[in-house]
Amino acid sequence: MGRLDGKIALVTGGNGGIGLATAKEFVSEGAYVFITGRRKAELEAAVADIAKNVSGVQGDVANLEDDRLFARIKQDKGKLDIVFANAGVARYSSLGEITPELYDSIFNINVKGLLFTVQKALPLIPEGGSIILNASIVGSKGLPANSVYSATKAAVRSFARTWTTDLKGRGIRVNAVSPGSIDTPGLGDLLASSDAGEQRRKFISTRGSSRQARQTRGDSQISSVSRLRRRELLSPGSNCLSMGDLRKFKSRNATWLTQPRTKLGRSDSSSIR
Repeated sequence: MGRLDGKIALVTGGNGGIGLATAKEFVSEGAYVFITGRRKAELEAAVADIAKNVSGVQGDVANLEDDRLFARIKQDKGKLDIVFANAGVARYSSLGEITPELYDSIFNINVKGLLFTVQKALPLIPEGGSIILNASIVGSKGLPANSVYSATKAAVRSFARTWTTDLKGRGIRVNAVSPGSIDTPGLGDLLASSDAGEQRRKFISTRGSSRQARQTRGDSQISSVSRLRRRELLSPGSNCLSMGDLRKFKSRNATWLTQPRTKLGRSDSSSIR
């Protein structure tokens, strides 16, 4: 018997990377999962890959007029026990070169799209439900050419705190996960897109690039999401760090990253995402 038997889950951006891997994990634990994605071919391939207990609904979280997703969930299952708001984009641009178009393209998906995805899901989430937001360690760091993307992830982290208080009367848990660099097709495309990305790729490569290491870092992120759903973390609103390639990063103020961690879900005051 799986830990998520009878549960209904939604994973946005579930057609690849972290979203797809998490959807697979949810299904393996007994959940029925709805996944979303903008590209039809990739979405269909993801559904075929998961193979059972899954439905794919094409859509763009930034398109607020498109309500097909939640109409489908309501019609087919009538509820949502788990929402993993994972869809997001990243693009590099240094201060002085940021355009309104770049700003809007990132904020429309990472902040506005995430917010209204969760808000539209609320009528379907019962007492005891779980909302998990995919943030990032960059929300608390100062990486070059990352100011717009980092700001969106800081906003996501803030949503987890404030929505915890908004929803405490309904018993709905809200948490954020903050992965480091996880080896996904999206990250590969991003790193190849600019000089800043190439510099970041070189930084990552010096901190372990074997296939096994990359898989372990991805598994760490998936495990973090599963732990949050199973309520193994004590604090609603907490931020679950999944350090990825930054686990080996050291500085005078960040040596704790290399220390064994027996409990996930530290408050954001200790997060360096």
